[in-house]
Amino acid sequence: MARILVVDDDPRLGAMLRRSLGLAGHQVQVAGDGEAGLKTALTEDPDLVILDWMLPGMSGLEVCRRLRAATDVPILMLTARDAVENRVAGLKTGADDYLVKPFALEELQARVEALLRRQKRGNREGGNYRKADESPEVLTFADLSLDTGTRSARRGNREISLSTTEFELLSLFLRHPRQVLTRDLIMERVWGYDFAGESNVLEVYIGYLRRKLEQEGEPRLIHTVRGAGYVLREPASP
Repeated sequence: MARILVVDDDPRLGAMLRRSLGLAGHQVQVAGDGEAGLKTALTEDPDLVILDWMLPGMSGLEVCRRLRAATDVPILMLTARDAVENRVAGLKTGADDYLVKPFALEELQARVEALLRRQKRGNREGGNYRKADESPEVLTFADLSLDTGTRSARRGNREISLSTTEFELLSLFLRHPRQVLTRDLIMERVWGYDFAGESNVLEVYIGYLRRKLEQEGEPRLIHTVRGAGYVLREPASP
């Protein structure tokens, strides 16, 4: 059973999510505005936050930004804003995934379960649950390295801070260097579901990762293979 916090000012939606997620075996708490949601998230330490974009008082974006500065709790953003720039804005503040309203309950439940599985996996790999024979690894490619124990990356001598999603994505590439990874495969391995649809969450996070890896003008390592997916490969020769 997971503890899920729903932050939404629509009482009907809050009641629906409380009921449907409760029937799935989760403990659900609902907050009706941004300030209450932020306070509850910081004091109650939920396993997942479902956060509406449009909230009275403090906006969902601001709540997301403050939560991400304080915790790694998975955040699923709900938004009625379907424009690409609005989706990107939500992800930029630290949301792990988003759904555009109206949505199917089945899809929301699938994304919730995927985020919870990923969080549990991250806790096992990065916390105190590692088996004795599962030693941390340092994955390397070119001048890029990723320590799976500390979940930190380096490009040459430069340290790179990664969010949970960025870590999962970079880890996947480093475990499959020079191999073209399809969009569907990445969505399944990193986000844990195959609801690709109109979502551009993968493209947004590829952009995040590239900016961090190339921040000091380093050559590109994650390349787009048009019509196929993405690949981690050596930079092109000048």
